[in-house]
Order: sequence, then structure tokens, then C-alpha cells
Amino acid sequence: MINKELLDILACPRCKGPVILKEDQSGLTCRRCLLFYEIIDDIPVMLIDKAIPVDN
Repeated sequence: MINKELLDILACPRCKGPVILKEDQSGLTCRRCLLFYEIIDDIPVMLIDKAIPVDN
């Protein structure tokens, strides 16, 4: 589970906007860039080249 304090300071590395934790806590989504950042072993992988594009 990702720490609430960490979630509050994380931002999308592309646009610097807020990211939203998915309900199943599998990753973070930037709604502005439409990118999904996976969480692996409780660590968010905040790398643009590892991000997965999402549909609107």
C-alpha cells in the first residue's frame, strides 16, 4: 500500500500535474497526460518511458 504522504507529493513527471491512485492500488494515473504509472512492490515507477497510455 502506498503511503498517503508520498501520494500527496507525487506528480506526473511529464506535466508536473497531480496523479490519482487507482482503486486497486496498481498504479497512478495522470488525467492530463493520460498516462498510467505502475506501482511495483509498493514503489511507484514514475518514468515517462515506462508509462502506459490510457484511454479517456
